This record gives sequence, C-alpha cells and structure tokens, in this order.
Amino acid sequence: MVVVIVIVALIILAALIYIGIRNSMIGSRNRVDEAWSGIDVQLKRRHDLVPNLVETVKGYATHESEVFEKATKARADAMSARGVGETAQAEQKLSGALTDLRAVAENYPQLRATENFQQLSRNLSELEDEIQASRRIYNSNVQSYNTKIQVFPNSIIAGQGGFQKREFFEIEDAAEREPVAVSFDK
Repeated sequence: MVVVIVIVALIILAALIYIGIRNSMIGSRNRVDEAWSGIDVQLKRRHDLVPNLVETVKGYATHESEVFEKATKARADAMSARGVGETAQAEQKLSGALTDLRAVAENYPQLRATENFQQLSRNLSELEDEIQASRRIYNSNVQSYNTKIQVFPNSIIAGQGGFQKREFFEIEDAAEREPVAVSFDK
C-alpha cells in the first residue's frame, strides 16, 4: 500500500512539475509576443510619419526625387514585411532612406527653420528612441524565452509542445557604423 502511495505521489509531483514548466514557457512566449506588439505599434507610427516628412522636404528640394522615391519605397517595403528577420531588414533600409532624407534637409536652412519640419524631426527622433527601447525589451524577452526552452528538462517539454526558438530584432543603424564625414568646404 505504501509503495502505491509513493508511486501516485511521484506521478502527481511529475505532473505538477510538467505543468509548471509548460506554463512558464507559455508565459515567456506570451511576453515575447507582447513585446513584439509594442515594436509593431512604434513601427506603424514611424511609417505614418514618413510621408509627412517626405512631403515637407519635397516642397523645398524638388530636384531630389531619387531620395523621395527611395524613402517611399522603403516605407512600403517596411509596411509589407512579415516576420522578425524580414521586418528588421526592411526597417534598416527605411532607416537608411530617412538618413538620406535628413541629409537633403540639411542643405536647406529655410526648411530646417520651418516649424513643421522641426516638429516632424522631433517626432521621428522620439519614435526612434521608443523603437530602440521596445527593441531592447523584446530582445530581452526573446533571450529569456530561448534560454528557457533550451535548458534541460525544459527542452524536452518544449520539443513536445512545439515551442520554437525566436529571432532577435536587430536593426543596424548605418549612421552608428560609419564614421562621420567632416568637411569645411563651402
């Protein structure tokens, strides 16, 4: 009788451990999804801001059509991107296009002085900061989740439960990677 009670107790203990581990992985996966949702919201706000910025600069620099087309195409690509990797690549291209657009604006002091351009630039800078903060939160949650599903005995439960490793969201900012060119010609 004692042996039966011990066996039942061990089975119940094993079931409770299994349930605890599985629930922990589900919670971690949900935090990753929630963090991605936060990034998605910030990226959509950024995408909504790009046409206004392009139109504002376009009013002053009509002969820079290649830059405007590049920014518009990069925005469209970013809006249609699916998945973390594809979104990261598209957002990196959009960041490059926005850097080019800002460079064009630098050539027009009267544009930089307009209240509309200044407000759009501030909004874009704030959004970039929010995207960076959201990205850090997301990547932290991904790191925690990936670790959780890869350690033993969680890896056994993760394999049975269909828990898949998640990608980090990395956007390389070209401005951070390249040296700043300084020129005193003018």
